[in-house]
Amino acid sequence: MHEASLMTNLMRKIDETARAQAAKRVIEVSVWLGALSHMTPSHFAEHFEHAAAGTIADGARLDVTTSDDIGDANAQDVLLKGLQVEV
Repeated sequence: MHEASLMTNLMRKIDETARAQAAKRVIEVSVWLGALSHMTPSHFAEHFEHAAAGTIADGARLDVTTSDDIGDANAQDVLLKGLQVEV
């Protein structure tokens, strides 16, 4: 369930950011995976594909950066770093 919560929050942020930019669709999503998020890039990609299906981010490319710093304040999180959109 941890992944579901992370993905729900991420998709909400993506939708809000895309709407603020009057985007037709999201082309690329850049994210940062915290060391304690318990997600590898491939694991994240699977969850993202499922969560993005039917949304403005459906089919978006992923740019995933991972951290190994367990002391980082965001170590348990998945952070949205940026979007490329089509307007």
